[in-house]
Amino acid sequence: MDREWGSKPGSGGAATAQNEAIDRRERLRRLALETIDLAKDPYFMRNHLGSYECRLCLTLHNNEGNYLAHTQGKRHQTNLAKRAAREAKESPALPQPHKRKVSVRKSVKIGRPGYRVTKQFDPETKQRSLLFQIEYPEIEDLTKPRHRFMSSFEQRIESCDKRYQYLLFAAEPYENIAFKVPSTEVDKSTPKFFSHWDPDLKTFMLQLYFKNKVPEGNKPPAYNPNGTAPPGVPSRIQPPPPQAMPPIPPPPPSGPNVNPPRPPPPNYAAHMGGQQQPSPPPMMNIPPRSIPPPPMGRSMANFTPGVGPMQGFPGQGMYQMPPPPNMAPQVPRPPPS
Repeated sequence: MDREWGSKPGSGGAATAQNEAIDRRERLRRLALETIDLAKDPYFMRNHLGSYECRLCLTLHNNEGNYLAHTQGKRHQTNLAKRAAREAKESPALPQPHKRKVSVRKSVKIGRPGYRVTKQFDPETKQRSLLFQIEYPEIEDLTKPRHRFMSSFEQRIESCDKRYQYLLFAAEPYENIAFKVPSTEVDKSTPKFFSHWDPDLKTFMLQLYFKNKVPEGNKPPAYNPNGTAPPGVPSRIQPPPPQAMPPIPPPPPSGPNVNPPRPPPPNYAAHMGGQQQPSPPPMMNIPPRSIPPPPMGRSMANFTPGVGPMQGFPGQGMYQMPPPPNMAPQVPRPPPS
């Protein structure tokens, strides 16, 4: 028997109005997140409680869907309009730069001009030069041809090659022409680089000189900053360390009271016929003086050593130095009892 109400067995219960509202809000939240990036919203903030806040309106929301619904409401839109009006009023009015609109001139080209290129060589400076002669018989009135150098990397006609550069000439209504020249540095000095326009013959002339290249053999080898040579280059010879200057000898003494320098000792062996110098006389075997025994008694006697007799070698005269004049004569003490 079929049931006319309720759900079928095993399919789950019928959704209530509350469940349908939850499902609708979740579906709308997913759709909104696909079109709106909350990471770029300056007013979206998540607090420490896990809920979401609107910095502009200072409102609290439980989930992203609730916040997105708030952003589409009247309160949020009104606050956005007020904030924009306040910022426009406070910000100073800056003058807008005047943009000059330049219209591209369109003219009908009549073809390429005639030209003549002459290669030259200066025997004095050993420089190579080129002379360009361009003819513009149908050039517009009150106009002059123009020229400029262009790198190989600026053009899109040929493959880039750093060994060459291009010299361009332009004049209306003729087409632009370019000459491929070596990518050597051009001498821009006044007598070496000049151009001339002849309005009668309608001819434009330009002459340029290339600077001489330094041969590779004359270039000094490149060394590293620390003085080491790269591979394949001989090492640099280090200069010897600086040596200290010898001391300056003192000047010779001068004056009448200065003793003359002492001569070297004489060679006694030469004066004595090669004989050996005699040795000093040997010491005599004199027994040493005995030390007197200490005095017998409990108390030690007061003993003051006096001046001993002068001694010398046998046969040598004795001479005693007199006392200094400012010294009192010494009185001999009696011997101890």
